[in-house]
Amino acid sequence: MRKRVGSILGAVAALVLTLGAASPAAAQTGYTQTRYPIVLCHGMAGFDRLFGVLDYWYAIPSDLRSGGARVFVTQVSSFNSTEARGEQLLSQVKQIIALTGAAKVNLIGHSHGGLDVRYVAAARPDLVASVSTIGSPHKGADLATFLRGHLTPNGFDETVLSMFANSLGVVLGLLSGSTNPQDSVAALNALSASGMAQFNSRYPQGVPTSSCGNGASSVNGVRYYSWSGTSKITNIFDVSDAPLALSSLVYSESNDGLVGRCSSHLGTVIYDSYGMNHLDEVNQLLGLVNIFETNPKSVIRAHANRLKNAGL
Repeated sequence: MRKRVGSILGAVAALVLTLGAASPAAAQTGYTQTRYPIVLCHGMAGFDRLFGVLDYWYAIPSDLRSGGARVFVTQVSSFNSTEARGEQLLSQVKQIIALTGAAKVNLIGHSHGGLDVRYVAAARPDLVASVSTIGSPHKGADLATFLRGHLTPNGFDETVLSMFANSLGVVLGLLSGSTNPQDSVAALNALSASGMAQFNSRYPQGVPTSSCGNGASSVNGVRYYSWSGTSKITNIFDVSDAPLALSSLVYSESNDGLVGRCSSHLGTVIYDSYGMNHLDEVNQLLGLVNIFETNPKSVIRAHANRLKNAGL
């Protein structure tokens, strides 16, 4: 009986490891070897690495590098306007280009990071080969719109929330070695529906003109791609699933817990209904994702190969 139980547990463990591992084809040298470096850009309340060990893009950079990609992970303010974060990102893009000698970079942004990369591509399209966004609120996030509508501008409630979020941003920055300025009210305004409408009027590249369609696939020589998930509870061991399920209640469309399906559309939509929540999309928390869905590392790895095949 013990042998049988041990065999079953061993088989289950092997299955989990297999689902999370690179496929033989993906592990081949050169599979993710894009022409231009890949630059990964975090979202709101994000970081590059905490305590020197916990990656925001959990296990993704090393996975891409194993296939030949040159990968850089950037860090901007955890909370700030898209323009402020975008300028910080642009400065780092210039440094990466100077360091590598590459003419351009492939930008991949998650959540608010997807808006940052749009800003950089609009400001300096000559430095960007492609923009790919993962779970980014291009038409606004309903949660941000809800909070903006229920907080009094310059009132006590907004001040308290701002102090808490700004302090969190400072702590995250210190733990990851950054001193970028924090402005949570600017971040909230930026991610609301009205804030995104203003942003899109200034930087319309790749934004769909219909409510839930594809946008232009190429603008000013920059390719545009996007994908997202529409699940909330995906792994019973992941403590971050419950808060995402709670925040999803204010949304009027299918969503990943923080971003609506149609709002995530930009450029060529790869897929918008993965069985992933907002954190699963970047292999968080600690890789505790939906084992019945394509692993997020595989999705990003396949996209790197897509960029490679497009000559990017």
